[in-house]
Amino acid sequence: MDTNALEAANLFDLSGRTAIVTGASSGLGVTFAYALAANGANVVVAARRRDRLDDVVAGLKGEGESLAVECDITQPDQIEAMCEAAMARFGSIDIFVANAGVVAEGMPAPEKTPPEAFAMGIDVNVNGTFNSVTAAGRRMLAAGRGSIIIIASIAGVSGHRGYPPAYCASKAAQIQLAQQLGATWADRGVRVNAIAPGWFPSEMTEGFLGAPLWAERVEEQTPLARLGDPAELVGPILLLASDAGAYITGAVVPVDGGWSATTGSSPYSAEVGEFLEGIMPDGLGTPITPS
Repeated sequence: MDTNALEAANLFDLSGRTAIVTGASSGLGVTFAYALAANGANVVVAARRRDRLDDVVAGLKGEGESLAVECDITQPDQIEAMCEAAMARFGSIDIFVANAGVVAEGMPAPEKTPPEAFAMGIDVNVNGTFNSVTAAGRRMLAAGRGSIIIIASIAGVSGHRGYPPAYCASKAAQIQLAQQLGATWADRGVRVNAIAPGWFPSEMTEGFLGAPLWAERVEEQTPLARLGDPAELVGPILLLASDAGAYITGAVVPVDGGWSATTGSSPYSAEVGEFLEGIMPDGLGTPITPS
């Protein structure tokens, strides 16, 4: 056996490879970009907010180079332009992290979810994810190699009391995409997997985790009894991106402090219910109850 293949530094080395990270202007996307760059990859950061992307590029440190590309994943022409920019600059797309997403409806009572908010959640998280991973996938299939990582959520693994329905449905769809594409493209050298994070601090979650009442509820429901640290997603992203995960495809990796290993759903306390009602406008957070 080649003992060099057993060394972690070699297993996780991404030197000479090119990664694209969508939704990389803030939050977990920045963490993923930093981790890939630190382990040798050229990194293309993509999102709608160009000014923030420039800040991310300025902070990237590693052996590889970096590039910022403005991209809205609901626009197929912009997705194609993003992939072409990566190919023109670096010659390949070896890793694609589908991280861009939204919680379009906030946290309303499901029966009050506006149709347009549900449609937006599906458009960004399902259509946008599918269009972007297949655009990258076409380049990878032509090259005979590549790793695609879809950032899903534990919200897509099972039912969660009172969670936003479009978000949950779209994350479940992302998990199925990882499984279906992972199975379909495996014989042509392209691996597709999903990571299902639990509750991590980010721009998307700050409105909830910034409220002690909600943060305490999350900690009570998590076996490790705490929120996740974004740095704790670095190991899983590197595993799936690198040769260390060469025999992993169609998998869903929960990084949730044990949340998805538990069963049951505890009801909201009166205080948590009032919190959710308070953060949603126009009574959208107030459940309909029998009169």
